[in-house]
Amino acid sequence: MRHLEGVPRVNVQTADLSSPSSPTLTLRRVGLQTYGEYVAFLSSACSAYKPESFANINKIEVRGPAGRTIVATINIVENGDLLDPFSLGLSSNAFHALKEPEGSQVMMNLARPPHSLDFVRQKIRGEVLRSSEISEIIGDIAAHRYSKAEITAFLVASAAFLTSDEVLALTKAMANAGTRISWNRPPCNFQVVMDKHCVGGIPGNRTSMIVVPIVAACGLPIPKTSSRAITSAAGTADTMEMLANVDVDLARMQDIVGAHKGCLVWGGHVNLSPADDVLISVERPLGIDTPEQMVASILSKKAAAGSTHLLIDIPIGPTAKVRSAREAARLRKLFQFVGHAMGIDVDVMMTDGTQPIGSGIGPVLEARDVMAILRNDPAAPRDLRERALQLAGAILEFDPALKGGDGLPLARKTLENGDALKAMLNIMHAQGPSPCPTPLGSHHKEICAVAGGIIRAIDCERIGRIARLAGAPVSKGAGIDLLKKVGDSVKAGEPLYRIHAAVDTDFMFATEMAHDAPGYEIR
Repeated sequence: MRHLEGVPRVNVQTADLSSPSSPTLTLRRVGLQTYGEYVAFLSSACSAYKPESFANINKIEVRGPAGRTIVATINIVENGDLLDPFSLGLSSNAFHALKEPEGSQVMMNLARPPHSLDFVRQKIRGEVLRSSEISEIIGDIAAHRYSKAEITAFLVASAAFLTSDEVLALTKAMANAGTRISWNRPPCNFQVVMDKHCVGGIPGNRTSMIVVPIVAACGLPIPKTSSRAITSAAGTADTMEMLANVDVDLARMQDIVGAHKGCLVWGGHVNLSPADDVLISVERPLGIDTPEQMVASILSKKAAAGSTHLLIDIPIGPTAKVRSAREAARLRKLFQFVGHAMGIDVDVMMTDGTQPIGSGIGPVLEARDVMAILRNDPAAPRDLRERALQLAGAILEFDPALKGGDGLPLARKTLENGDALKAMLNIMHAQGPSPCPTPLGSHHKEICAVAGGIIRAIDCERIGRIARLAGAPVSKGAGIDLLKKVGDSVKAGEPLYRIHAAVDTDFMFATEMAHDAPGYEIR
């Protein structure tokens, strides 16, 4: 193997993992969330393994007594109160991956640099990679053999240039790196499986929680595995968690869908496309979100989830993630090319992304809006209701037994006659009660118009940032309640929206940002 450029060669004598006489350390769980990265902690006073050995190459292999091995980044702890010299600490996710109880005796060794780094160098030089080379890279990333710097190198090189065939190879490799769900055997025996996904960028766009019960009530299976928010004020899993448990394992998830045709659960609990989660943890801080990587990310999870029919929602707007019809058309073609090759029937709907959808932004507020729509509350946000009905109708059109054009009327009937609410309540009961029922944030302040006029535009990006500063989604009861939308008239001093927060500092930062620039254009 060629030597990794920029990293000096180091000759280190450490224990051979295959030797029964290798020194062992006592496994300790360190309660730190390291966001996708496996991290190990070694005392600077450790004598069994010399800490100075890891000065230049900081990846290690950790092996438990059952023989399971993980690769982790090593950190040296100088404070003896945090870790004794006879222990090896693992971050929460690394401890979970090793699957050994605390107090077990573990061994470790330096991890060899992965061979697939040679292919990353080829990509940096602008070469087109073969499917097998991309598969090896993704396998090593999923196994946590790459450092964040090495992942960054791969992402930046891929952002510069990926062919359609490389996107397809990347999608397949990511889908195959984790759990693959099959729905065509008991307890489900489904031949078709529906799904939907929004590419994001629009605050309050919580349509999945309305679409899933409508489609399920019509008899089509739609197991929705969703992410938690990374850069937005709420993800579907964050919002659904206000109503029911979302940490559901695969067997229970299949039982729920077999009985009720739908679910709304956190995808991270069933290990779908784990390499994607590692890549996202590096992409987001860097602001890397190319169409190619977006398509690979979304479709790898849908393929792993066993979806056969998928509706993609692409909101278009000046402050949305997709900002022009031309950009959306290119994205649509890429989704359909890769989806077809993966055996997924993909339809794409272009929607209005010029302003936030619904009234609430943040988990508690968005859950309130969803349930108001399902209950046919006259005060429920009409724009979210109609958007969800359009999407549900398009998914129902996948059903070959349904006459063309009947999807939307059926979706509307299913919502209005209460069948969708019944389906949602059944799903909620089957998933179990919410583990974190949360009140709305007790701190609140209305942000008012400084001048009168007509609201011409709302900046989705800024409104989302203000809601996050208020604490959402970590603080579930934080967020923004929108009181005015585009086209509404407003008088000077009249409220535009209300900020909710649970923590003093969050409340201060959010209100300061809103007063500096509220995100509304009024003329």
